[in-house]
Amino acid sequence: MANQTRIPRPRLAARAIGAIVVVLEKGPCGSTTGIRTGTRLALLYRQAGAPDRPLDMPQSHGMRIGKILGIPIYLHSTWVIIFAAITYSLAMQFEQQYPGWTPAEQWSVSVFTSVLFFASLLFHELAHSVVAQHYKIRVLSITLFIFGGVASIERDPSKAIQEFNIAVAGPAASGFLFLLFWGLTKIFPSNAVVSSSALWLGTMNGWLAVFNLLPGFPLDGGRIFRAIVWGGTKNFARATRIAGTTGRLIAYAMILLGGFAVFKSVVVLGLWSVFVGFFLLNAAQETVAQAAIRETLSGLRAADVMSNEVPTVGRAISLEDYGAEVLRTGRRCHLVITDDRLVGMMNVHTLNSVPRDEWAHNSVQAVMIPRERILWATPDEPLLGLLERLLSADINQMPIVSGSDDGAAQIIGMVSRDSILRVMQTRSELGPLSFGAAGK
Repeated sequence: MANQTRIPRPRLAARAIGAIVVVLEKGPCGSTTGIRTGTRLALLYRQAGAPDRPLDMPQSHGMRIGKILGIPIYLHSTWVIIFAAITYSLAMQFEQQYPGWTPAEQWSVSVFTSVLFFASLLFHELAHSVVAQHYKIRVLSITLFIFGGVASIERDPSKAIQEFNIAVAGPAASGFLFLLFWGLTKIFPSNAVVSSSALWLGTMNGWLAVFNLLPGFPLDGGRIFRAIVWGGTKNFARATRIAGTTGRLIAYAMILLGGFAVFKSVVVLGLWSVFVGFFLLNAAQETVAQAAIRETLSGLRAADVMSNEVPTVGRAISLEDYGAEVLRTGRRCHLVITDDRLVGMMNVHTLNSVPRDEWAHNSVQAVMIPRERILWATPDEPLLGLLERLLSADINQMPIVSGSDDGAAQIIGMVSRDSILRVMQTRSELGPLSFGAAGK
């Protein structure tokens, strides 16, 4: 999720502040906002052996529709589903409430109201984003999707007060819109179009503000709750576990209530509550998993886990010979060297980008990833930060080099997701009491 022209250092796969839409059958819609962590423990397991790909390949956000305050705005493909559902629900509601309206009037007001509703969600996300930017936290994007929207930020706040202010900005923005739309119903009571749309939008933003204050991840209230616990205990990991637990409880409650609603024949509301509950449950579990990763890797450096065995190839060999080397050793990524100097990187993805009948006529140097585009690490780099960069760039391995400032980069080792995973598994088995002993 990060753009890079130089060596980027994004935090653990971009935190996300999100909005979740809850559709009610023929009535008000509610939505929730909160935190949805993008880095998953499962991601590390699932992609430990994933194929490498060019370092500048962009991540897919959806269709870009604009840019506000320097933040790209995207529409995910699933957004169409929820937009259509809300518009249809509103059309049916207006048909009952205003039988004198023509079908064209009903649908036009419904579409207009739906657009304003998602503009309200965007305003909610922008409120989070403006406060984050105030604290010098870069906002990577805002994406509207089936459950509402998420504002992806580059890193977590460094202080509890920062997290509190970023989180509370969203509900405050929705509360402001609630008052604004409520005021419009009082100013234009005789205008059916304005009053009906404003009443619905005011109700939605009111629910949005209230529901998001529930104290569990990934809701805004969960981040507010974590900030309070963090400030009181001075322990970020403990605060995250507590907020994650409350988030799971809220998610389980939504799933159970949704199931009960389905049993009582309130099918649409019940199923949607179940879907949102599972979404919140997954996000809460990811948050706790992320905290576990941070705690497990705390204090480790790249040099602690790097392998001194570095797979290398010469730049002059043909792609055909390189393919034979990959088949022989099973290694998917090699550094390209000349006189022990790093000049590039070659991997299976790059090899497969060249038609097979051209392998014999092209050298590794012709298609390799040049040194300037390689993400590299120093021996003293914290292992957590290195993992963050591996995941953000969606690559499997990273060379450890020294003496790179003058262009004479010396290769001293390699760190892969596999090696980090082994360390995490070992430390998890030994338990936290062993971490301190290991450092003595």
